[in-house]
Amino acid sequence: MAITSTGLNAATNLETTTSTAVADKRALGKDDFMTLLLVELQHQDPTEPMDSEKILTQTSQLAGLESAENTKVALEELSAILGSTNQFSTIAAIGKTADLGSDAISLEEGSTSTFEMYFPSDIQQGTISITDLDGVEVATIDVGTNPSGVYQFDWNGLDSSGNTVESGIYRVNASYSDSSGNTLQTRLGAYPIESVRFENGSTLVKVGSSYVPLENIVEVY
Repeated sequence: MAITSTGLNAATNLETTTSTAVADKRALGKDDFMTLLLVELQHQDPTEPMDSEKILTQTSQLAGLESAENTKVALEELSAILGSTNQFSTIAAIGKTADLGSDAISLEEGSTSTFEMYFPSDIQQGTISITDLDGVEVATIDVGTNPSGVYQFDWNGLDSSGNTVESGIYRVNASYSDSSGNTLQTRLGAYPIESVRFENGSTLVKVGSSYVPLENIVEVY
């Protein structure tokens, strides 16, 4: 069994390229319709000029098209602002606890499973209990005496009798006492939010030693 504090650092190299934007001519805009209207007026039959009602109708249609384009642009700008506001509002969650909604780990027979647990209070003594999906305890890990924080543990895949357990999904919970003798509980999957990162339009939060997408969090408290 190993118990360590963990962290994560990453470095990226960015390459920049330049390109020439090409206007999309597959759709007509308001300027194109205005040009068509002017050409139509210039080349109309002098003996049978376009009546004023038709001109007013086309002008009205042109005004409606311009209004629709302006509305579309305004909505796109509003959507971008709201998206940015929602992203940065996540910063307020720093320091709170994020629940990933699962206390389970997977184990391949004969291998070691590594996981992290958060202890909100100082640990005087405590024990991690690993159970199968039926709630039967298969192994325990001594927590030791440590300050509050996130700690990493290794389970060697052996049960309490030293036998190798089968591959499968196992649940991880802990019971411990603080320096005042209070009995407390904690479990896998609940961690403090240490920081927030914005990457390629996605919001990532740091829980334990990893960054996870915001949508993977089921509760913040």
